[in-house]
Amino acid sequence: MAILETDQLHARFHALDQFLVEHQALWKPRPFTALQLGWEQQHPEMASWLRQCTLEDAEANLDPNLPPAPYPQLAAQAQQLTALDELPDAGLSPAGHRLDVNVPGRKWQQIEAFSRRLGFRQQTQHWLDWCAGKGHLGRRLLQPGQQLTCLEYNPELVAAGQALSDHHKLPAQHLQQDVMAADSARCLDQSKSVVALHACGDLHVRLLQLAASQGCQHIALAPCCYNRIQASAYQALSSHARTSTLQLDLDDLGLPLSETVTAGARVRRQRDASMARRLGFDLLQREQRQNDSYLPTPSLPVSWLDKTFAAYCQDLAALKQLHLTGNPDWEALEAAGWQRLAQVRNLERVRNLFRRPLELWLVLDRALYMQEQGYNVRLGLFCDYLLTPRNLLLLAERE
Repeated sequence: MAILETDQLHARFHALDQFLVEHQALWKPRPFTALQLGWEQQHPEMASWLRQCTLEDAEANLDPNLPPAPYPQLAAQAQQLTALDELPDAGLSPAGHRLDVNVPGRKWQQIEAFSRRLGFRQQTQHWLDWCAGKGHLGRRLLQPGQQLTCLEYNPELVAAGQALSDHHKLPAQHLQQDVMAADSARCLDQSKSVVALHACGDLHVRLLQLAASQGCQHIALAPCCYNRIQASAYQALSSHARTSTLQLDLDDLGLPLSETVTAGARVRRQRDASMARRLGFDLLQREQRQNDSYLPTPSLPVSWLDKTFAAYCQDLAALKQLHLTGNPDWEALEAAGWQRLAQVRNLERVRNLFRRPLELWLVLDRALYMQEQGYNVRLGLFCDYLLTPRNLLLLAERE
């Protein structure tokens, strides 16, 4: 395992690119929307084994050596390609008295872990917290002699953040700012060290582009939500990624975000029931429309789970302007939905092998872009994935 330094970024990116391009027939199709997957014909033993697993099996930690080939080989290769170490502790002073008050425990743990990994050669003069919310991250980083600017779009969060900073008597300025607006560059200059913990999609890409063009001293970014972009497909940042044959749509970009490690039992039960009902409805709509293709449906309130399955399907059909005919066997359809959920969850295990490789490919594209802009770059982990699966941290320092 390693922390990726400037001279290692391209080699790891190239290896990941080959792996993802070669096996895209395995991870691009979505079991949720397709009754049969193209790769099942090429790997019938693996497909049959996974289709026979239960929903309980899908929830358990799978021994990667159990399913038939090529699953064990792919799992080993994915693990090898995504191996990274935690960045070293930079020795940040303990948090100020009551600085963590009113910050949810898990969020504060993420802030603490992120803050302790920001080891730069040059001393920071001025922190800039990008998409700051109330500015909890910026306040945690702020040391004697330093200043803090927090940029946030929501005026209520700006006001609440300024009140907190004033309460702690900190040299912090909270500004209402749409970071996507043309005038956001005015907030960045060579004296700034820009930080963003889980800024989404276009918001963190904008940060990298502006910070590089304005010559900011340091950038520390833990990216999130790669699919939250205005474009309909991924726009590569670095010259290396632009030469790749990999084409990523919004569904592909959502793959790294499909892992949840924090949901409670009640939320998981609701999620399972919702998905089983959607899959049962999917079988119904294929039959009714005489069309063997997936029909996208909108997100529905949790209260829809209180309806009978028949009422759920009838109301959803009305929502999609689908006229139901005949006498559907609601009991059989509901049972088939649960059966399909078990199959979907287990078939998704193949797709999930590529979740982390794709995420690292995306973050390496950002790292290589910053390298091309004249920055020394390091890439590693800032916490265990059980605290957050989005635990990759990119550190860039102006040469």
